[in-house]
Amino acid sequence: MTSPTFSPGPSDRTVLNADGSILDVPHDWVLLPPGDAALTRRVKLAGDHWLVQEKRGRKIFSKGIWAPPATIEAIRRELELERSTESFARRKEAAARRREKVQTEYVEDFTQAVVRFLSFHPRHEKIASHLATAVSNHATPIGSGTVARTKRIPVNKRAEAAVIAWMRHQTTTYDSMKIPRVKGKRRETRHMLAQRSKKLLKKYRKGETISSNCPLITALRKSVAPNHTNTNPTTPEK
Repeated sequence: MTSPTFSPGPSDRTVLNADGSILDVPHDWVLLPPGDAALTRRVKLAGDHWLVQEKRGRKIFSKGIWAPPATIEAIRRELELERSTESFARRKEAAARRREKVQTEYVEDFTQAVVRFLSFHPRHEKIASHLATAVSNHATPIGSGTVARTKRIPVNKRAEAAVIAWMRHQTTTYDSMKIPRVKGKRRETRHMLAQRSKKLLKKYRKGETISSNCPLITALRKSVAPNHTNTNPTTPEK
């Protein structure tokens, strides 16, 4: 069943149709907020409902689903009964283990993809390893919304984009820049900083001597975990 989809209206019990017209929500319906995917899915399948979504930039966020309260409550009780059984608990635990295994494998694969993209000279391999870990720790958590979580581009491209994004925030003044609100200016600034980051990475690939105040070294020192096993993985080779 295709869900009738609307945007939030100007008041609490209104929605905006695709043509811009304002519709009143049926007086006896209630809003089921997002958060319980199974409940939302079953309410959609049960009958009449209105799905409300809000677009912010390129992303679409669910604002909930309007439906008859009797439908929502009946399905909620049904789910509560299912979720109280031992078999459900076992399935949930098994599913969690599978997700954890998939996530662990993806983090390992993504970290290796970052190392391959960096392709640092052997004299800088410790720095490559530490940078790959730092980027992966930031980019791979589920729900992070970073480029590493998308499947629309190959993993090698995700790795490259994640490195450049990490360096933009960690090795440049991007976060404190006052960028004019002019169309295309932020994109232009990001492109400029990306070129600067790629130029810096090229020095490591060539095996050049790196000064101790290199912005990448400085950023990595700040990101060293307390239990990191290496004595100083960010010390440049002489």
